[in-house]
Amino acid sequence: MSTVGQWQEDTVRGHSCYVYLPSRPNPHGFVVLYLHGLHLGKLQGSSEFNEQFERLGLPVCAPITQQSWWTDRICLDFDSEVSAQEHVLDYVLPFISRRWGLESPRIGLLGTSMGGQGALRLAYRFPDRFPVVAAVSPAIDYQVRMAEGDEVLCQMYPNAEAARQDTATLHIHPLNWPRHQFFCCDPTDERWYESSERLQMKLSSLGVPHECDLESTAGGHGFQYYNSMAEKVVEFIRHGLEKERLRIV
Repeated sequence: MSTVGQWQEDTVRGHSCYVYLPSRPNPHGFVVLYLHGLHLGKLQGSSEFNEQFERLGLPVCAPITQQSWWTDRICLDFDSEVSAQEHVLDYVLPFISRRWGLESPRIGLLGTSMGGQGALRLAYRFPDRFPVVAAVSPAIDYQVRMAEGDEVLCQMYPNAEAARQDTATLHIHPLNWPRHQFFCCDPTDERWYESSERLQMKLSSLGVPHECDLESTAGGHGFQYYNSMAEKVVEFIRHGLEKERLRIV
């Protein structure tokens, strides 16, 4: 199947934002909000994801926030006045609303690596706005990078414990959570697999409904694995958005 949609570059509050336009948008106005990883890898080069977006008629909005970790902390690498979380909530969502004439819950969150934990974190903090979320190889326990001298994180947090307290796992509310959540991580992903396991155990212990795949393997951490999960992940988002549509009609 060839991809016939197109990517375009736009700006939101002076920051780059990439938009994918399928040739035949879905009739219900669903949109995917994609949060990128640490190395700013873009979905433009992923034929696997693009084929799924095209097949399901899903437009994509992909803002760029540098190495911000998608938190509500100021990251000078991104912006000196607005956090990545504020950027998404106060500027990107209105941009989506203006461009496509819709708002949550017809927006599905998707993230990879740094963006995967960012998507989960946003969905856990604002489940009514983001009831559908999918995270691929989420870099959940990002405080481990501070011990390695990550300059950006060390500027954002006073210490590793402060960062740990701000991770997605600690933002789960036992009575208020996204109704459709999926995450996956390759078992050979040595850095981030353990934190996905911990997240799965916490969700299970709280009785929070979720789906996850911690068994499929395809090269560890990176787009080789992300691409292998593309169909499953994008289909999950579409299915979750459809359930939300039927729920609110």
